[in-house]
Amino acid sequence: MKKVITYGSFDLFHEGHYKLLKRAKALGDYLIVGVTTEQYDESRGKLNVVDSIIDRIENVKKTGFADKIIVEDHVGQKVEDIHKYGVDTFAIGSDWIGEFDYLKDFCEVVYLERTKEISSTIIRKQKYPIIKMGIVGTGRIAARFIPEAKFVSGIETVSVYNPHRESTEWFAKRFEVQANWENFEEFLNPLDAVYIASLHQTHYEYAKAALSQGKHVLCEKPMALSKAQAQELFATAKANDCLLLEAIKTAYCPGFSQLLGVARSGIIGNIVDVEACFTRIADPNSRESKDLNYGGGFLEFGNHTMLPIFKLLGTQYKSVSFDSIKNEYGIDLYTKASFSFERGMALSKTGVAVKSEGQLIIAGTKGYILAESPWWLTKSFEVRFEDPYKKEQYTARFLGDGLRYELSEFVSLIRNGERKSYKFTEEESVAMAGVVERFMEMRMRK
Repeated sequence: MKKVITYGSFDLFHEGHYKLLKRAKALGDYLIVGVTTEQYDESRGKLNVVDSIIDRIENVKKTGFADKIIVEDHVGQKVEDIHKYGVDTFAIGSDWIGEFDYLKDFCEVVYLERTKEISSTIIRKQKYPIIKMGIVGTGRIAARFIPEAKFVSGIETVSVYNPHRESTEWFAKRFEVQANWENFEEFLNPLDAVYIASLHQTHYEYAKAALSQGKHVLCEKPMALSKAQAQELFATAKANDCLLLEAIKTAYCPGFSQLLGVARSGIIGNIVDVEACFTRIADPNSRESKDLNYGGGFLEFGNHTMLPIFKLLGTQYKSVSFDSIKNEYGIDLYTKASFSFERGMALSKTGVAVKSEGQLIIAGTKGYILAESPWWLTKSFEVRFEDPYKKEQYTARFLGDGLRYELSEFVSLIRNGERKSYKFTEEESVAMAGVVERFMEMRMRK
């Protein structure tokens, strides 16, 4: 008897799950299915699991393919189960290619082709339909999105759009999604939502077109290059009952939320100064180093550094000024943006050809908070006081590239019929766009 084993959350059971189990069953005579617990899913970074484990086991059972159903609840269990049940073949979806090659020391490993464009459940009427999502753009951030999306329940990335055919076909082949390069409206038609990760100057037009077609939008920063553009996008979203969310992953990660909570608790007294730095030495031939109109440090990282400033001091700044070091093309290699508020001040430091300590410092009347580099991932931070021996340390999990956190928030809001997030508000997005607009005007004058 040939024994096959497979594992999964099997949340929001759909046709893709059904076909995977059917293919796994066809590989042998006896199929064992491991269903993960909610706690184990959370520990490995799987977010937004909706169905209880009882419901998920029942849905697997109803297919009739499983000869035995077990519960997976800890790291290392797969090897244990292979030995315990005398397994000959381990099977898993092709979106995990390479991840389980280590099991080849114990049994055959087969990666089963996943079902593209999954339909709604064939087992029961779903409480939460699967959200079909498309990606606009094929660059490095877009390439991180699909692997991260695997950890968010209830979403399926089905297609990609880029007007450049060669890039689109390469991306589509790599990630097994549909390629679109000719007609943006046709790309939008079958979708529920889009993730926009194209060039900065294209964000506004793509977002506006998608919202006008009734599609929810998760848009990379900067979402808009002027205050008027940002206001128009939010107005279009409201008119079409759509969710519009700007994608700065820091805003949605657990550690940053914890940091904001501690800062606002009064433990460091009144907050009077926020200093945030985000720099890296970029490839001299990269877009951010060569694009005179839309490259440079501030457009690349300014929204990140403005995030803690506006979160902690508000969006009603009295003034903002910029000082930049530029290259021969006029692109800012390093920029300091200084903000003045009614009861405080702030400094944003960004760069693409200068390296500085990427830390976040929040100064108060009783102490200060230090989040060391890279603060935008917020894995830990300290609260320090006048007494150098008095410190409070905080740590938080940050899994993967962090995109799963913003996507999890996006999916949760759609499911719950909500159209705004307290983690990153409309007011904050509009304020950031206004600062970007001022910076671009200043750069043009000089």
